[in-house]
Amino acid sequence: MRRPLVRFEGVSKRFGGVTAVDRLTLDIAPNEFFALLGPSGCGKTTLLRMLAGFETPDEGRILLDGEDIAATPPHQRPVNMMFQSYALFPHLSVESNIAFGLRQEKQSKDEIATRVAAMLVLLHLEGLGRRKPDQLSGGQRQRVALARSLVKRPRVLLLDEPLAALDKKLRGQTQFELAELQRKLGTSFVIVTHDQDEAMIMASRIGVMNHGKLIQIGAPADVYERPESRWVAGFIGDVNLIEGGLEKSRKIIDTAHGQFRIDNAAGAMAGERVWLALRPERLSLATKRPSARNNSIVGTVHDVAFLGDTSIYHVRLASGSRLIVSASNGGQAARFSAGDKVWASWTPDAAVVLRR
Repeated sequence: MRRPLVRFEGVSKRFGGVTAVDRLTLDIAPNEFFALLGPSGCGKTTLLRMLAGFETPDEGRILLDGEDIAATPPHQRPVNMMFQSYALFPHLSVESNIAFGLRQEKQSKDEIATRVAAMLVLLHLEGLGRRKPDQLSGGQRQRVALARSLVKRPRVLLLDEPLAALDKKLRGQTQFELAELQRKLGTSFVIVTHDQDEAMIMASRIGVMNHGKLIQIGAPADVYERPESRWVAGFIGDVNLIEGGLEKSRKIIDTAHGQFRIDNAAGAMAGERVWLALRPERLSLATKRPSARNNSIVGTVHDVAFLGDTSIYHVRLASGSRLIVSASNGGQAARFSAGDKVWASWTPDAAVVLRR
């Protein structure tokens, strides 16, 4: 990575006896859309608030473009934060809400008018400038809050669960709009979310957090396809985990369900206890045992969820455990019903071997 725009160096934050952020180190690049992803209480919002200046680290440093910003008050930092609640002023018009920060900085009237007009166009709010927040839809209020955050031209825009108040369809549409907006502006965005799909769609890199620590950092595809632990594999999407021991050849896993071939042992040693992580879409279902070239296991369809373009099958194995299989419903794809005997199969390169 080139010189980071934002650097957290060994940052810790405690609230009483609770450690919210634990000696965390992280670099965020210029022009990057970075997502902090994790369950509630993992420390991601605390980290964002420390960058904004609303919380002070107990240990470590926060650098912005190489400068320690610990002594810089929030209103003087070249960052802006968009809150989950939007926090719009109900008595002000859309234009006045967007212009509020510029007026606080005592910008000239011409400069304010120019910047506000540009934001109205950029966020597709033309013709709404004189309306009050209660005359807007949820999506329009979200765009006004975003315009107010961007109009001051921050070096970093901080987004704290910004789409949580939107319905599912609008949230999906807005995710792509935000990603496109970030690319267009070239401003670094840092978003906090617990929604895995949201992070995967918008971010160029994801930092997965738990218990105040960064567990894994990487591009969305890398984190999803190559998780480094069972916890990450289970948190990012659905996953099937099969426990077993690595055979001497390091090409076979011996499990309670049989022996399965693998392509890569991920550095594990012969005899070591490992887990096969299999994403549901990497498995196939058939009524007959497939080719011996693939790994396979027999079971019975227990539940089926029809989702339009795909179906999710829960296959119960003889041991009582279950596999989750995602299958396309397009074309001539076979469909199965509860009670059907099926073979689930996968290629040796489909599974990721996890050591923890």
